[in-house]
Amino acid sequence: MLSNNELSLQDVKTNKEFNLERFFNISPSILCIASTEGILKKVNPSFSKLLGYSIEELTETPVSNYIHPEDRQITSKLRHDISKNIPMINFENRYITKAGNIVWLSWTSIYEPEDEVIYAVAKNVTQTKELENKRNLLLIELTRLNTELKQFAYTTSHNLRSPIDNIISLFGLMNFPKIEDPETLKYIEVFYTSVLQLKQTLNKHIETLGTEKKINVDLKSLNLNNTLNIVKESVNELLKTSKATLNVDFKEVPNIKFSSFYLQSIFLNLISNSIKYADSKRKLIISITSKKVNNKPQIIFSDNGIGFDMDKVNGNIFKLNQTFHNHQNSKGIGLFLVKSHLESLNGSIEVNSKVDVGTTFTLTFNE
Repeated sequence: MLSNNELSLQDVKTNKEFNLERFFNISPSILCIASTEGILKKVNPSFSKLLGYSIEELTETPVSNYIHPEDRQITSKLRHDISKNIPMINFENRYITKAGNIVWLSWTSIYEPEDEVIYAVAKNVTQTKELENKRNLLLIELTRLNTELKQFAYTTSHNLRSPIDNIISLFGLMNFPKIEDPETLKYIEVFYTSVLQLKQTLNKHIETLGTEKKINVDLKSLNLNNTLNIVKESVNELLKTSKATLNVDFKEVPNIKFSSFYLQSIFLNLISNSIKYADSKRKLIISITSKKVNNKPQIIFSDNGIGFDMDKVNGNIFKLNQTFHNHQNSKGIGLFLVKSHLESLNGSIEVNSKVDVGTTFTLTFNE
């Protein structure tokens, strides 16, 4: 027969077990007891309800069957660490429900060496993860939009250089002594000063702008001759001053699907580049042709300028702020933009050059 003290102790133990069991069953948190091999010994109804499997199903098969395939290896490793008395705190992994949905759980687990089991508690953080993903997507979109604005400003500023140089060249052709009207001469001088200031402002603006390479642009079928003519008009005076000869043949591929803004920028920068690095010992000849290779349109742009040493350049020709000649107007931007425009629309550019012979650019478009 048990004494009163023994009865009281037994009641306490029974009540304690009852309370723990009740807590286990009604807890909204996920509670489970598992072996170090990853077999669930006991799970509470919250776990069963979340995954959509019965308690019997969950305890009859390895827990890895319910873990997302990409998370199984790291989960197994951490479970091994726990068995060495290394607690696991706030470890997140994915489970796949019976309905095929993915849920994120955040686990805190500890090893109990006496029974050789792992006690674990988890909370459902799926909603938090979804909010994080939405936030990250918004940040990516904001970054993209900011990059596009910077790229647009950068490209526009750089492409304005050649038309401004064109205007400056016109001033060089003017015969100022023949202008007899003082007021007219004054206005011309003011205009000339303003143009020089504008060029200086553009240069400073470009230097302060960073850039990325992709802008969301509209693609349409472009006539190569028409696009090139637009650019030629904008640099007409530079072409005249340089006395360059343009040999153009777009018969094989007269049209391409591309961004009008980008293609004009590409032509503008390549022509300006050829004029800038013309060889003073011979007349500048620029050749622009089109063809198809492996069912992809190509534009071959070549000149007989001063060229450069391919070994010394070592792949840096298209990098930002890279210059390889001591030309006063070299900024290391034009070819960077050409490559950026092409690659942003899955195209590519290759270059071959030889000192005192000239340079050839091969532009491949991905329609």
